[in-house]
Order: sequence, then structure tokens, then C-alpha cells
Amino acid sequence: MNPLICRFCDTKLVSFCDLGRSPLANSFLDKNELEVEEPFYPLHAYVCKGCYLVQLEEIESPENIFQDYAYLSSFSSTWLEHCQNYVNEMIDRFDLDGNKQVIEIASNDGCLLNFFKKKRIPVLGIEPAKNIARDAENSGIPTINQFFNSQLAQELASTKKQADLLIGNNVLAHVPNLNEFVASLKIILKPNGVITLEFPSLLQLIKQNQFDTIYHEHFSYFSYLTIEKIFTHHGLNLFDVEELKIHGGSFRIYIRHQENSDNYISDNISRIKLREKNHGLDKLDSYHNFSRQVEETKYQLRQFLTKTKQSGKSIVAYGAPAKGNTLLNYCGIGTDIIDYAVDISPHKQGRFLPGTHIPIFHPEKIKTTKPDYLLILPWNIKNEIMEQMKFITQWGGRFITPIPKIRVEP
Repeated sequence: MNPLICRFCDTKLVSFCDLGRSPLANSFLDKNELEVEEPFYPLHAYVCKGCYLVQLEEIESPENIFQDYAYLSSFSSTWLEHCQNYVNEMIDRFDLDGNKQVIEIASNDGCLLNFFKKKRIPVLGIEPAKNIARDAENSGIPTINQFFNSQLAQELASTKKQADLLIGNNVLAHVPNLNEFVASLKIILKPNGVITLEFPSLLQLIKQNQFDTIYHEHFSYFSYLTIEKIFTHHGLNLFDVEELKIHGGSFRIYIRHQENSDNYISDNISRIKLREKNHGLDKLDSYHNFSRQVEETKYQLRQFLTKTKQSGKSIVAYGAPAKGNTLLNYCGIGTDIIDYAVDISPHKQGRFLPGTHIPIFHPEKIKTTKPDYLLILPWNIKNEIMEQMKFITQWGGRFITPIPKIRVEP
């Protein structure tokens, strides 16, 4: 068998975390699909011996993953608040007005661009999922329903459709061909334009035991040290980085053309690089202990939930996020332990979780069945969920969060 090679620098990969076999995390099932054999794929993350990029093999193509997509940004009030704050900050920082062009890649249902539109700033979304692009168009956000690549970038650039602000939130991890994607960003960026990208921090993934954020549509997992190498290789400079609490700990990086000297280099960069080096992210040995940590979490969570169920208590899962499906499938937690799941998205209600076949209902069902425990799968917005669901305390209901370790509240 040929050794696996890094998608950025063509160096050999070694194992980082093996989560066994799992279905695609957003491949929710209809009732008539439950009897059909479901495809499971290896879910094994590797780390590059050269650039330390953590990555998965491309088991399934993005075209198959994102043609009909179940995740909608606008269903989380936490995310909407994050978008609103981002828009206000970018307008102030870069003097955006009606003469500037904002383009977002993987614009989802257009919820972020809508905040720019309300400020009368021209916007354009690029979204590959047909169902979600249609929702964005219906809400008044001009959207190109295609995958972003060099061909599309060239077409837009040739019609003078380049960005003063180019946005990519939680898209970089979804890209199997990193080099082409970054080169395409460069094409679509105006000479004095700015790119902002947000993505989860690899250091936080390791420190906070966030193994459930590893799933097939996330091809790559980035440290700042690695992301800087990638963009420098393509003639783009990072001039600032911010640490965000969103999604369990993320980076927002600011990028410009190397020829553009409009923006000063922030001290944040040297501070974050030093911290990552102090945690050993520039040394291969530092990546080897993560698997043992993950195996211990699997054992403890499975044991806790099994004992709880055997004691006669009922457990319901709140949310049907991709991370939840990684967690449940890896830990072997199914309908023998979880009675059902609820999710606020109508795109998921009436369907079943991949692999575990746990049915998904509207959150109102919780008021009828009065479960003893609510297992919060989207732990990154647990405060929002606990506020929405605080009524379960009326019958003694309690919340369970599984990451970074099992916690029961109140």
C-alpha cells in the first residue's frame, strides 16, 4: 500500500486519530432508507511529517457531500449574533460602503451577507448546495450555485467581479484541494482587498478533546503555524489573527496580497505562534497522545450513559449536528441508550441520524415525554440550548455535555 501524502506539501502522513468507520455525518436518512445498507467509511485523521497539517483522506467527493445539505446557519441565535458583530467590525475597520464589493464563499443561506445588505453594501454569495443556495436567493441574496474553484474565480475576475472583502467562514476545512482553493482566493481578491477566514483551532481541538469535530466533510484541521505556511506559499500575507470562542475555539485570520502594505502586522501573530510552539505543534511527537485521550473519553461516556439508562432514566439528545453523529457512532451509542433526538431545523425533523438511526423530532416533543437527561450534542452552543430548554428542570431534568469531558448540570 502506498503511503498517504499531504494535500499541501506532498510529505508522508502518520496517524493522528483513528475513529473507526462512520457514515457521512450529514447524511440523514428518511424512513424508507432504514432498511437499505448504509455506507460506512474510514474516519482516520493523519498528520503531515513536514508541515503538521492534520487531514483526512478524501473518501467521498465534496460534490456528493454538499449537493443537498442539511446545515442552515440561520437556525442558531449564537451564530446570528456572531455574524452581526462581524459585519459591524468589518464595516468600521475597512471603511466598507456602497462602493465596495463583499463576496462570501460557502455563503450558506445568506444570513451573514444579509447583514451587509441591510447596510446597502453590494454582496455576492457562492454556495454549492442547491437547496441552500435556493433559500438564499429567495431571501434576496444574489448567489452563484457552484463550487468555488479557479475557473469560477477567473470568470468573476474577467467581469470585474472581485472582492474588497472576501469571506470564508468554516469553509477551509471542507476543501480537499487546498492549493487550488487558496490560489483561487488570490484571483478573486482586489489588489487592496482583504480576505477573512474563520476555522476551528487545532490547538483547541487537542486541548479540549474535540475529536467529534473530525468528520468526513472536514478534510483539514489547522494550526496557525501551518495556515501561515500555506498562504505564504501562494503569495498571500497574514497580517492579523483573532481568537474566537465560536465553535469551541476558532481563529479569524486576515489576509492580503504580498504587494499590499496597507495593513500593519498585528502583534497577535507572534503571540499565537509562540503559544503553539510552546504546546509543541511544531513537533511531531506532540500529536501522538491524542488518540489515547479520545479512547478514554469513549469508554467513560459509554459507561456513564449505559449505567444511567440501566438505572431506569430516560435520555434524549438535543441537536443533530455533524459532530454529534461522529460522537455517537464512534462511541457506539444508539437507540438502546438514546430515546430520540430533537432539532430546531425542519430539514432534519422526521428523519433519522446516520449510523445510529435515532429518530429526530421537533423540540416540543420534550415537553410531552419529560426525559430525565438531555444530552447536548452541539456543545459549542450549550448555553443557548440550556436557556431554551431550562423548562426541563421543572420535572428534575438535567443536561449532559460530553466534551471536553462528561458534565452534568444543574
